[in-house]
Amino acid sequence: MGKIKIRRDDEVIVIYGNSKGKKGQVLEVCSNKEYVIVKGVNIVYRHTKSSAKTSGGILKKESPIHISNVSLLDSDTGKPTKVGFKFDNNGSKVRFSKISGKIL
Repeated sequence: MGKIKIRRDDEVIVIYGNSKGKKGQVLEVCSNKEYVIVKGVNIVYRHTKSSAKTSGGILKKESPIHISNVSLLDSDTGKPTKVGFKFDNNGSKVRFSKISGKIL
């Protein structure tokens, strides 16, 4: 298991699967299982029964996607990019886009 380079609130694009080409914001990262939940991507429908607390119906919900099936979007070019790590002038470790070199 490698280092997780995608974080919450990052803008990603799906590069493989049924939702290929869709863009969205990362809502949650499950690092121990290497899954991410992306807003508006990989939608599943949940049929729920009515109870005393909730009314029944069909709910739309985002389903997890494996982290290898998404790629981070470069904010300058809008294209998928790889993520690198380097040290700042202050000595702190930061992420940067390998396409544009911009700090993320």
